[in-house]
This record gives sequence, structure tokens and C-alpha cells, in this order.
Amino acid sequence: MIDWVLCLLVSNFFADPVRDGWSPVLVLIVEYGFFLGLFAQTPGMWITRLRCLDWSDGGRLGIPRALLRGLFLALVVPPLIMDAQRRGLHDRLTGAVIADAPRPAR
Repeated sequence: MIDWVLCLLVSNFFADPVRDGWSPVLVLIVEYGFFLGLFAQTPGMWITRLRCLDWSDGGRLGIPRALLRGLFLALVVPPLIMDAQRRGLHDRLTGAVIADAPRPAR
């Protein structure tokens, strides 16, 4: 939800998100590609202390797979189909998993 609100705000700079429904979706896909690909967290995931990691080795997804995950997520149906590990179809197709990202103790 946090990321979606950010996408609506950003898309206001180049389109009307109410009239042009594609603009926030495009921003969401790019946001996921950039933030998940490089940092394993979107701003919303950082706030909620989650990370999106590679299922096989726990590393970052990389930009191409993160963009693909964002594209699948934009289709809406994949997150509704979950397995026993609570991985949506978009996660399984891109080899991703959501994990806790605890903050270091101060």
C-alpha cells in the first residue's frame, strides 16, 4: 500500500493517474525493478521491515528479475495464488521470497 501511494504521487509528475491508469502501474514496475534489484527492498518494504530475496541463495534478485516480478505483480492475479511458504505466483516465477528484515540493535 505504501509503495502504491508513492507510485501515485510520482506518476502525478508526468500523467494524471486518475485518467491515465497505466502511469502508476508503470511507476510501480520501475520502482520494483530499481529498488528490489539493487537494494532488495522498496521504500514500503523498508518501512514495514521486509525484504525480497532470491529463493535459492538469499541474495538480491537483480534488476531484470525484479522488473519481471513487478510486471507479474501488476497483473494482480499472481499474488492471489500462494503456496505453503506464502509465495505468490509472481514470486515463484521469478525465484523470489519475502523475508523479515530486522533492524540492527542500537
